[in-house]
Formats: sequence, C-alpha cells, structure tokens
Amino acid sequence: MKRTISAMVGHGSVNHNSRKFHAKNTDPERSHLNVTYCQENIKAVYHELFDEALERYNAKQTRADRRIENYYEKIRSGKQEKPFHEIILQVGNKDDMSADSNEGRLAAVVLDEYMKAFQERNPNLRVFSAHLHMDEATPHLHIDFVPFTTGSKRGLDTRVSLKQALAAQGFKGGTRGDTEWSQWVRSEKEQLSNLMERHGIEWEDKGTHDKHLSVLDYKKGQRAKEIAALETVKAEKESQVESQERRLKELAPAVKDMERLAADFSTDPEEILPEAGTLESAKSYREKKAKPLLAKIVKVLRSLFRKYIDLKGKFDRLQGDYDRVREGNARLSDRLMEVKMENKKLRQISADYTRVKRVFGPEQVQAAVEADKQREQAEKGRKRPRRSLDRGGR
Repeated sequence: MKRTISAMVGHGSVNHNSRKFHAKNTDPERSHLNVTYCQENIKAVYHELFDEALERYNAKQTRADRRIENYYEKIRSGKQEKPFHEIILQVGNKDDMSADSNEGRLAAVVLDEYMKAFQERNPNLRVFSAHLHMDEATPHLHIDFVPFTTGSKRGLDTRVSLKQALAAQGFKGGTRGDTEWSQWVRSEKEQLSNLMERHGIEWEDKGTHDKHLSVLDYKKGQRAKEIAALETVKAEKESQVESQERRLKELAPAVKDMERLAADFSTDPEEILPEAGTLESAKSYREKKAKPLLAKIVKVLRSLFRKYIDLKGKFDRLQGDYDRVREGNARLSDRLMEVKMENKKLRQISADYTRVKRVFGPEQVQAAVEADKQREQAEKGRKRPRRSLDRGGR
C-alpha cells in the first residue's frame, strides 16, 4: 500500500492539543484513544534550559537596563525568535487512513514508534508537549518543542534559536528554498518512511517538499552531522590535551627539583641542618626540631611528586582518547567522500533516465519498469523454497 506523508507547521495551540477544549472537528467519544507523550509547562522548561546561562549573562552586565529578568517573557514579546515551534505529522489522509479504520490504527502504530525516537534524534529540540490524536478524521501527531543552541557568543551562551539548533544537528541552510527547516523536515519524513516500510506501507512521495533533496543528499547530511559531532568532541579533547600539556611543562622543572631535594634531605638530615645553639643541646635540637621538620618537608615533596605522576597519567589517557577520536573522524571523512561519489553517479543515472523518458515517452518507460518489477517478483516466487511436509505426510 502507498501512502503520502504530511508535515505541517502547527499553530501551537497547546490547550487544543491536550483537549482542554474540543473543536468542531473532534469526536469526544474517541478522545480516550488519544496518546499524551508529554505535557510540561513551557515556563518550567525555560527555567531548566536557560537559567544558568541567564545568570552568567547577567553577571557580565555593568548596566542594569541590559539585564534580563525573565528570558521566557523576553522571547515571547520579542520579534526575532518564537518561544516554541510545532510540527504536525500525518500518514495518508481521511480517505485512505481514516482514524476509525484498520488502516488508521496502523498509521497510529507507525506514528507512535516515530514519536518515541524523536527526542533522541533531535537533542537540540526540547519537546515539552506531544500528542497523538485519534479523535479527528485522520491520526496525526502534534509535537511542540523549544529549539536551543549552546556555546553562543552573542547574548546568552545557551539561547533560543531554531536556525542554530538545526545547524547543530547537521542541517546547514543554503538557498531560499533549501533552509535548515526544509532540510530537517525532509529528514524527518525519511525517518517516518523507514518505519512505514517496516509495516508494509510505501511512501508515496509526490515531491511537493524539497524536490531537489535526494535520498543520498539526506544520507550525506547524516554523515555530515556525525562528522560535526566528532569535530566537537575532537576540539574538546584537543583543548584538554593542550591544557594538560601546559600544566605539565610548568610543573616538570619544579617537580624534578623537589624530588632531588627530597632525596638530599632524606639521605642525611644532619648534614643539611646547622648545629644547635649555645642555649640548646645539639641532640635536643636535632631530635625535637630538625628531624621532624625535615620529615614533614620530605612528606610534602613526595606528595607533590605523586600528584605529578597522577596528572601525567591523566594526560596520557586524554592523548589516547584524542587519537581515537581523530581516527574515527578520518574514517567518517572518507565515507563522506564515498557518499559524494555515489551521489554524483546516481545523479548521472537520473539524468540518463530522464533522457530515456524524453525519447521513448514516459508511458512506455513506466510500463517497461512495471513489467520488469513483475518479472523480478515472479523469479523470487519461483526461487522461494517450498515448506517441508510434516511427518506422516501432513
């Protein structure tokens, strides 16, 4: 069976999604079939995501009028970013996937599986409200999320930004029709279509959304996201390694001197310390003052040396982690080049296919393709092994 996929921008009516009120297009008798995945207060989510960054930002401000008292209200009343975004996803339509039909119930199963992996797949889109509706004409998902980015050098270091949130997940905008949002929606449709295939539903892609983005383009985007994530890890490891190297270079000479002094002091303390004064016997001076003092010095020096050894061990482990990340990044870069070459070949094949349709006519080409598909299915049927009979000929 073939079905379309719809991905629409929602109005973000959280009260409607949670069914605090019913619109004319809902059937309250079927509302008990709806599924609520999460329903959090958006202000609480803002506190969770941005309070620490807001505190750091305000601490740097020397002028009171530049401080931000309530980040949610600032975004809500501003014009640059929306407080949250909503996407509505649907398989099929009311004619082929009616909510009260077996097909509609199958669509609900697919959408349920899709939703359960959404947050893990989109770490920069904090979902606070998500509902599967079965009390309207066609099963569909409402997903409301707050997009955020970290490490920002403008404003709060963790702040609301749809563009940067999607960029962090590997979707880099290009032309006007090839935005981060359009690339991301296409990617999510691909994820949904994979689940549909597992349930025997083929995606009827009518090409109404981002015709230019092929499956290989999407896969290339996925590889780019993986490489971007590894680059982040690599940068962190490099920074840690550089920091440890600097500390080791600073400590090494002093530690060597300390160890030498510890050895000198512990060999024969009496050669280092002066003799006792006239008012104190030598034995009393050495036993009560000199030797305990030197013992403490030796203890401190050896403690410093052990800390140096521990620090060097941590540095060696960080160096090993960095090398492994670098090797993994190199492998992914090689795979990205392979995908680019595959994409180039498939584009050529697509161009040749277009020329064939132009020469022979699309109807004849489509008929030939269908005939070849039927031939392949017939061959698979002939090759399929027959089931062995049970004992006794049954």
